[in-house]
Amino acid sequence: MYICYIRYMSEPVVESMAEVRSHLADVIDRARRDETPTIITRRGKQEAVVIDIQEYQRLRQLAEDAEEAWLNRLADEAESEGTDGSVSLEEMAALLRDRQD
Repeated sequence: MYICYIRYMSEPVVESMAEVRSHLADVIDRARRDETPTIITRRGKQEAVVIDIQEYQRLRQLAEDAEEAWLNRLADEAESEGTDGSVSLEEMAALLRDRQD
């Protein structure tokens, strides 16, 4: 059974690189204090985002957990196929690289 916890962040603020440069400390404070991300644009294109470090760490952990679950699922599928479906470590690494591309 899976339990899903949804965390709501504030709507992001969108600012240009020049705007952020002029008040970076405020942008960081807003991310930390208000949990409001700031999307930074350059020439009108979204380039980066400033988020609170705890939110970043939480997102990294979620990504790692999802990747681990995916790898476990792949291993379970391979195990259920028996030895006829086994692959070498090198073959598995190649398969994983292909799926990421």
